[in-house]
Amino acid sequence: MKRFLAPLLALTLIAAGSCSTSSPLPIRVGTVYPLTGSQEEGGHEEFGGVQLAADLVNEDGGVNGRPIQLVPMDVEGADAAPAAVASLHDQGVNLVMGSYGSTISSPAAEAAARRGMLFWETGAVGDMTGTGAGDLVFRVAPTGGVLGHAAIAFIAQELAPKLGRDPSTLRFAVANVNDSYGQAVAQGAVDEIAAQGLTLAGQFPYDPRKSDIARVASEIAASRPDVLFVSAYLDDGIELRQQTVSQGIHLVASIGTSSSYCMPQFGASLGADAVGLFASDKPDSDALNTAGLTADGRALLARARAAYQNRYGTEMSAPALAGFSGAWALFHDVMPSASAMTPTGIAASAQQTQIPAGGLPNGSGLQFGAPGSPEAGANLRAASVIWEWVGVGQRAVVWPPQFATTDIQTIAIAP
Repeated sequence: MKRFLAPLLALTLIAAGSCSTSSPLPIRVGTVYPLTGSQEEGGHEEFGGVQLAADLVNEDGGVNGRPIQLVPMDVEGADAAPAAVASLHDQGVNLVMGSYGSTISSPAAEAAARRGMLFWETGAVGDMTGTGAGDLVFRVAPTGGVLGHAAIAFIAQELAPKLGRDPSTLRFAVANVNDSYGQAVAQGAVDEIAAQGLTLAGQFPYDPRKSDIARVASEIAASRPDVLFVSAYLDDGIELRQQTVSQGIHLVASIGTSSSYCMPQFGASLGADAVGLFASDKPDSDALNTAGLTADGRALLARARAAYQNRYGTEMSAPALAGFSGAWALFHDVMPSASAMTPTGIAASAQQTQIPAGGLPNGSGLQFGAPGSPEAGANLRAASVIWEWVGVGQRAVVWPPQFATTDIQTIAIAP
């Protein structure tokens, strides 16, 4: 949201200007989030969560007495990411956080690792298995593969039995945008379909900027699916759902992921046509059963929600909560134990730091995959949830049970 930019940058500038020569030197942390452009709303929200975490840690005395000072860069898209990282490096900033968008995350992480900078991903879910994974590149949020796996496992193991259906008789279709985000999530879904011995009716990648969504829907219809999994952005996700309804594609279930099906705008645009759909994603702060958190996690969530509400007049969205949780883990748990405030010193501490599941306010814990492993740099304790649109404009977390706020609703979906 554009309304976030001025107060966020003002807070950062105030923090920078308050450090006199007699004060401890600040720890400068660069941030790369889309603060303008098509992803600006989520980018502002995630950056807002990061800024709040920095402010609360500073209220508590900083990192071993040193305040955090954010150096924000507006990165509208993938093409701008390398230059933003290079600019931070030229300013002497060697710690970078980002990025909300998976298309931004990959080039930003690559550019940072090549320069020996630490890159700490708070929200994007796309593939980050390239240079520096587990050495200098870390992701606190769940991977796209995790979201895809969780979506299919939920339909096969939880929903199908409630509907009286044998999952082995169902045909699964996978539709996805053909970029790093869509491919990572879709691959997780395809892999889970294969792992469970289910039937893949077909996979339908498309370019959201160029494709005829009606044609994509027709191709999906021709595959005769019972279940449709969708990894899309908001506008194409809405249009694909509209075409699914208008073309009369009869489905047992449909489930999507983080950049479309779970978003409030998705439900607002589709109305009744969203009811009964599911989404595999991260939770919002007000839609999470706090019984799944540790005592420390619950206390931190309450503190963060109150501070965020006071500052912005709204609840913490999934991006805001992800940004806060990822930044808190870095500033509060990893940095204080580092041997030095250097990329390698902080990376070594990250590999040693463990937070139990539910210890962060979004339900996650912290444990990173070792360098060289298939999950290098990925948070093995990242939490994801299954949302359901249970009414017009109403969504709720229905899985897993420790985070669910309502039971799974067996709602027949249109048409």
